[in-house]
Amino acid sequence: MGFIWSHGRSTADACREALLPARALKDSTVRTVLRRLEEKGLLKHQVEGRTFFYEATQSQRHFAARAVKQIIDRFCGGSVEQLLTGMVENKVLKQSDLEQLARRIAAQRGEKK
Repeated sequence: MGFIWSHGRSTADACREALLPARALKDSTVRTVLRRLEEKGLLKHQVEGRTFFYEATQSQRHFAARAVKQIIDRFCGGSVEQLLTGMVENKVLKQSDLEQLARRIAAQRGEKK
């Protein structure tokens, strides 16, 4: 998914080649993964000639937000506060992250900070 999000519309061969430095995967393995991602609704494809071109159905940010929502629901009883408090207490978020988050929240509220 990361490759398709960063490069846009891609073929299975392009995905496999991009993964080569880290993992040598068979062509059939890459095609299976792409097909499964499509079955899950994360990708869609168009056929041009005999070539399948895959593209993401949602942005990386949207996908990440959905995944975090599932984590919040499953592990934090639906409480965003519980998740964020845990991240602060366990030093997952740096001071600069907290400051940036505060600025974004203020901007969303129409405040200036």
